[in-house]
Amino acid sequence: MADRFFPNEWSDGGEEEGAASDPRPSLPLLRLPPSSFSERLMNAGLRLKDTVVKETWGKSRRRLLKDDYTLYTGALGTAYLAFKAYLVTRCQDDLRLCSEIVQSCDAASRDSGRVTFMCGRSGVCALGAVVAKHAGDERLLQAYLARFKEILLRIDLPNELLYGRAGYLWACSYLNEHVGPGTVSPAHMRAVVDDMIKHGRQLARGGECPLMYEWHGKKYWGSAHGLAGIMHVLMDMELKSDEAEDVKDTLRYMMRNRFASGNYRSSEGSESDRLVHWCHGAPGVSLTLTKAAQVFRSEEFKQAAIDAAELVWLRGLLKRVGLCHGISGNAYVFLSLYGWTGDRKYLHRAKVFASFLHERALELISQGKMHGGDRPFSLFEGVGGMSYLFMDMVDPSTARFPSYEL
Repeated sequence: MADRFFPNEWSDGGEEEGAASDPRPSLPLLRLPPSSFSERLMNAGLRLKDTVVKETWGKSRRRLLKDDYTLYTGALGTAYLAFKAYLVTRCQDDLRLCSEIVQSCDAASRDSGRVTFMCGRSGVCALGAVVAKHAGDERLLQAYLARFKEILLRIDLPNELLYGRAGYLWACSYLNEHVGPGTVSPAHMRAVVDDMIKHGRQLARGGECPLMYEWHGKKYWGSAHGLAGIMHVLMDMELKSDEAEDVKDTLRYMMRNRFASGNYRSSEGSESDRLVHWCHGAPGVSLTLTKAAQVFRSEEFKQAAIDAAELVWLRGLLKRVGLCHGISGNAYVFLSLYGWTGDRKYLHRAKVFASFLHERALELISQGKMHGGDRPFSLFEGVGGMSYLFMDMVDPSTARFPSYEL
């Protein structure tokens, strides 16, 4: 199991770790004052963003658009990263670059049958609309909204986040959050929620868990394909009282059946306590439990989120760099708890993970000791996610896991 992560040799002791008298390995970035720390990471994030743009858009845009237009591992992820850079620096060049890439993704995705924010057409149209709003282009904004409304959901669509109804609903919530309330009508979203609740109850019938879902024949628990991601999205919806109880009891079912280590199963019945990822395991579940604690004002869910975060602290320095299954994504567990509770312990933990990436990741990747991702410049598998995290550390109290936390 330990071959999956680097040992965490740091404590919650604060910013003075790495001093001459401290036997732990040094992360010099941690000793900088907060303003210098943020500036250093922002500059590193912007440099990485430039590298991602060069490698994905400057060199091989035609191949990338043909192979993968998505936010998850493709061209739209580069656009999302450029938009983040714009939000941090207000550099108009980044906004124009983002708009250019989105327009190309729009053309490339016209015949796509995929509908979600991360991996489908709704991500293109939703991001395009939000970028057009920031650019003050009302015509383009309305064009993207019209294209969004043309997206059709197949009857046999799965319910999970990456390819299913939950991922489409997240795009609806993104538009309502960033373009304006009611951009996507509550009635339209309610119809999708009805289908998701119906499917979840049907598959769960007779079992201990009130909602259950399948993807490719497995009953997944994690954020990407399973319960954690679906519950996360449902909590943004206007739920009936019995539906809200089903969401709460589904999370309680997962909590009762977690591993003794504090980790969460990747799928129903799995006995493999190995994965500590956003996509499978404690990190994604912790983000969902943090949200549940806020939505339902529940100490029970808050404590479960904290317990899951402890496991991420112990085993979350993965030998991978990305958001989906890497250190960059795991850092958001601590940023989410910090943003909600204000407890600086979690800020410190996020800074340790970010500092480790800043000071060691590229060298470890070059040495073959760390996996740079099958798509090494992408948002969710590669250094694009690391760049996004670094820019989020500029104002960590407002950090949000990209395309998961609103």
